[in-house]
Amino acid sequence: MTSKQFNIRKKIAKHGENSIIVIPKLLQGELRPKMIVDIQINVVEETGEAE
Repeated sequence: MTSKQFNIRKKIAKHGENSIIVIPKLLQGELRPKMIVDIQINVVEETGEAE
């Protein structure tokens, strides 16, 4: 299996009590349930809103 790499920039969303990252539909064909992915998070900007 060849390694694939995607670079996306997302705003953290809220889902109830949880903070989530929504994967773009554009990658739906590449990322499937039960796949294991390596995710690296770099904070680019902080809004100052803390909860």
